[in-house]
Amino acid sequence: MTTVLTADQTAVTASEKVLARLKPGVAGARGSLTVHDPFDGSPLIDVPDHDAEQAIETVARADEAGRAWAATTPRHRADVLRRWYELLVANAEDIALLITREMGKPLAEAHAEVTYGSDFVRWYAEEAVRPAGNLREVPTGGARLFTRRAPIGLSVLITPWNFPLAMATRKIAPALAAGCPAVVKPAALTPLTTLFAVQLAVEAGVPADLVHVVTTSDASGFSTAVLADPRVRKVSFTGSTGVGKVLLRLAADNVLKSSMELGGNAPLLVFDDADLDRAVDGAVAAKLRNGGQSCIAANRILVQDGIADAFTEALAERLASVRLGSGLAPGVQLGPVIDDRAVARLSGLVEDATQRGAKLLTGGSAPQGPGTFFEATVLDEVPADADVVTTEIFGPIASVQRFSTEAEAVARANDTEFGLAGYVFTQDLDRAFNVADRLATGLVGINQGVPSNAAAPFGGVKQSGLGREGSGEGLEEYQEIRFYNLALRPTN
Repeated sequence: MTTVLTADQTAVTASEKVLARLKPGVAGARGSLTVHDPFDGSPLIDVPDHDAEQAIETVARADEAGRAWAATTPRHRADVLRRWYELLVANAEDIALLITREMGKPLAEAHAEVTYGSDFVRWYAEEAVRPAGNLREVPTGGARLFTRRAPIGLSVLITPWNFPLAMATRKIAPALAAGCPAVVKPAALTPLTTLFAVQLAVEAGVPADLVHVVTTSDASGFSTAVLADPRVRKVSFTGSTGVGKVLLRLAADNVLKSSMELGGNAPLLVFDDADLDRAVDGAVAAKLRNGGQSCIAANRILVQDGIADAFTEALAERLASVRLGSGLAPGVQLGPVIDDRAVARLSGLVEDATQRGAKLLTGGSAPQGPGTFFEATVLDEVPADADVVTTEIFGPIASVQRFSTEAEAVARANDTEFGLAGYVFTQDLDRAFNVADRLATGLVGINQGVPSNAAAPFGGVKQSGLGREGSGEGLEEYQEIRFYNLALRPTN
């Protein structure tokens, strides 16, 4: 029977002090939402449950504050962002505790998210003072063309529950750097980290009305109302492809610039010549980071025949030793999945795969007791028509298939409507780049399982989304290009 480790009481006490620092301001709201700890379902704190009318009120206040912010200098915006970054770093322990309490990930992973999320603020503090623009000569002569980047305007930012800090800073920081106000709607399951991060942003000098966090149980009502408001000029969403399509339809009416980071079905390819230990380490990282609840998690592990037995044996051994429990328990490697529905869905995926002929090597069930846990699981020789292959797993299930040739591997990897991330493990440099170039994905990890970085443009192709977040391309998502045509006086 799998043992689920309980929380360290000292860490729980410390997290309660962080919760006391939050100022969610439920007074004046139409109702309230209770945020729960996924470890045992216990209530943490109440936040406002805003309705559509209140959301529109935040749009009006943010739009007004945004006019003054757009007129500030890039240096001023950079300095404010830098102070925000420093406050995030100074409060890293508190933020990590908050992430773990509301989302469930182990504290070590929460610390990694704080570093990752803070890096976006630091990056855009530096990027803010390097706005793009150039001077061009009209080909026929007699004039010069000046181009510049201008803030696009009020941005609606909708974030998911799985990375409550990083998904917020990855959107808020470039919006502020570009000179835009923002209305942020975090997931109702995990709004606390975003509230705290924006609270720190205000302490750093971000005007109080410039960034509004709207917590609501009516996500559809929120989106329908705010995206119809003519003051809104941009929407950025991270979440499922189905919801992204709905938002794109809503955005079409006002022709909003849209960034969509949507679902994934990431293939992880292990070739015969791969370093076995490195490939297993990478697969564990790509599969179990955040308990597999990541849009770039390895969804389909494709292993070449010659290395397949050794790889799956080593992977099963690693995942069988994973320790489950509260994210605040020492040594825990796998926290709870987000809710009961996730547990039921994961159980259904394992049952479907085994009924179709897959071999269950380890795990495969939900431990008894409090909390929404699911064991780290390895399924081998999974048939191509199993649900675990064709849908996004979003949990700690490693689904292994086998292949013979490189061409077969690439064809199977691309046999999906999604195209966010892919992974390649090989010691052949030519193969690494040739395969990476042929994968229909927006990003590829080569011999590593965690490819994301604030300095890189993150985003997918096909039904995995539109636009990019991070790097210089992420700033461009909040800018529009303008040009001025300057006529020159003819010379004698």
